[in-house]
Amino acid sequence: MGSGHWSTDVYTAAANYRAATGKSAFDYSDSGARHAHPDLDPNGVFMRESRDSSEHPFSTPIAVLFDVTGSMGNVPRVLQTKLPQLLGLLTRKNYAVDPQIMFGAIGDATCDRAPLQVGQFESDNRMDEHLSRIYLEGGGGGQKHESYELALYFMARHTIIDSMVNRGRRGYLFIIGDEMPYPRVKPREVQAVIGDTIKQPIPIEEILTELQRKYEVFYILPTAAGWGGDAEVLARWRGLLGQNVLELDDLDAVCETIALTVGLGEDAIDLDEGIADLEDLGSAAGSSVGRALAPLQRTSVVRDDQFQITAGPGGNQRL
Repeated sequence: MGSGHWSTDVYTAAANYRAATGKSAFDYSDSGARHAHPDLDPNGVFMRESRDSSEHPFSTPIAVLFDVTGSMGNVPRVLQTKLPQLLGLLTRKNYAVDPQIMFGAIGDATCDRAPLQVGQFESDNRMDEHLSRIYLEGGGGGQKHESYELALYFMARHTIIDSMVNRGRRGYLFIIGDEMPYPRVKPREVQAVIGDTIKQPIPIEEILTELQRKYEVFYILPTAAGWGGDAEVLARWRGLLGQNVLELDDLDAVCETIALTVGLGEDAIDLDEGIADLEDLGSAAGSSVGRALAPLQRTSVVRDDQFQITAGPGGNQRL
């Protein structure tokens, strides 16, 4: 739950081992799994936690939940290959203090075996392990809707983040998908998938308002996805999230987009500085990231108060 340090050497060693043994980075799913890994099963989970500690006294929670239905199935594979770049930007460029990252996956509760999978907030290489345990079901209902609202419910009621508890600062939640949420959180699906009993359906607007007390919520729509650029999908999400709907024309740029969004939100950079950082790191994603984040740059940055560290060092190892 947020302890330890990310090591690129450990990540590289694990990748080399997989290459030598012929294993996939998503060995759990690619070995024929047909249900959520126990470590990522949300049923019966009380809380996923992003906690301050002596190692990480000013934790910054960053949750990334992606649609794993149909055409979106390649997203986690891209994320896995670019984890070092994401962590490098967040820490080496000081975009965020003590980032703790959680990954999860979203499907369709009306038809999928694993409509929701949720890992834990981590600061070390366990985030790579959680990614490797995600079940890439590739299902979905084909109705231009997936169960995003169920994920919003879990994040609102089953996560606790010390950045909010101790400092009144919201975390970041990124939803990566290409379809619309269902209009209500349904009691039957909450009971079946998460194990909670709720008396009546919750309109998505209501659960989103509850969630936004904890997180800045972003929706990233890759334009190359099945419903990329769809006017109805974009209008629905923009009605819910306004400027925080980001169209991304290069899926390979998703990690850079997340990192720069956090950097903007933390008031660590402006967009031009972030793109210059990408060039310094040899990334070719600058143009795509710039187009995706232009809506944020045209308005004020996400936060209206800059975080000042008054005591103690940041806990993360600078890469």
